[in-house]
Amino acid sequence: MSAPAFAHLPHPDPVADDVRAAAIADPVFGRVFTDHMVSIRYSDEKGWHDAQVMPRGPLSLDPATAVLHYAQEIFEGLKAYRLDDGSMALFRVEANAARFNASARRMAMAELPEELFIAAVKEAVAADASWFPPVDGGALYLRPFMFASEVFLGVKPAAEYRFLVITSPVGNYFKSGAPAISLWVSEDYTRAAPGGTGAGMWASTSWASSTRPCCASDWANPPEPRRSTSGPSSMAPRSSIERKCSSEASRSPLQFSVRPRT
Repeated sequence: MSAPAFAHLPHPDPVADDVRAAAIADPVFGRVFTDHMVSIRYSDEKGWHDAQVMPRGPLSLDPATAVLHYAQEIFEGLKAYRLDDGSMALFRVEANAARFNASARRMAMAELPEELFIAAVKEAVAADASWFPPVDGGALYLRPFMFASEVFLGVKPAAEYRFLVITSPVGNYFKSGAPAISLWVSEDYTRAAPGGTGAGMWASTSWASSTRPCCASDWANPPEPRRSTSGPSSMAPRSSIERKCSSEASRSPLQFSVRPRT
């Protein structure tokens, strides 16, 4: 089946130039969003279809939409950078496309052709290149994601999915300039296990499990001694088998410098 062509829908009310300039002057990571999004639909009957570059806006979901009950949802994260000649570039987008489909296979979801994933990301960048932030570490952060959009109640793979790409102007993730961050090394929680949904893929189910150890109430009243009084920047999960601390936090390698307990 050939990939669908992208329809470009007009935006009725794009953000004004001066408002956009103010928004990207000092963007908070994940809080500022661009004018457009990319949308592609899937059904078992039609395959991938209805590819659109459209105004970004709220989604309307029936209360029985499958993702709300059975959590069939996956996502990726990547950045577009501006080169010295003013053009935009993506870093190893093919690897993101391949991992996205690995996630889809594990979650029994429809696989998106890799060339269509890449085309959708490029459409998103082209649509909102004017949102590129003129700040240190500036980039357009792209969030491709897909969820089960079929309306039904029942434990089975959905027959309908929606794939979207939204875009957020960002600077450096950590703005303090500090050479290190604080971590909570949890002795009670794990994020993933062999055979689960946390190895080599990005499913919402695996990331949701990491929010409990990092929530503010746990830091204020932890189930174990705190390692710092300043609050955690991330969490180092433990192996579900050996109960040993992982060498990664949020999938990044760690080098520890342990403070005296306070």
